[in-house]
Amino acid sequence: MTTKPQLKLGSHLVPGIAAIALFVVMAAVFIGASFPNPQGFAQDANITASIGYTMFNLGFGDVEGESMLIAFEIIDLVLVGALVGAVLLARREDEGGQMRTILTDGGRELKRTLFDNDEEGDH
Repeated sequence: MTTKPQLKLGSHLVPGIAAIALFVVMAAVFIGASFPNPQGFAQDANITASIGYTMFNLGFGDVEGESMLIAFEIIDLVLVGALVGAVLLARREDEGGQMRTILTDGGRELKRTLFDNDEEGDH
């Protein structure tokens, strides 16, 4: 006989409630934020130098006002996420359940695992 799942109340719900509250606060901030109208580059602007100056709001370039710091940070977060994902994909668990990095020894352990069973005395 099957039974319905029951909700277990307790202290383990606190992180979930905190995450929901944080999401609500962040959603309210983003919805309530006002952004200025984007500005384009002028016809004779030095675009390469202006991007560098504008990205950090230095004010030396030909482009006024539009800050690219947010775009820079978004790209930074995406690249960090890709790096973390690559590291997680490059790890595997051994028979004992412990994590080990693939081929950190230059492949010697893999070679020993593959060929020691077949060729015990040919080293």
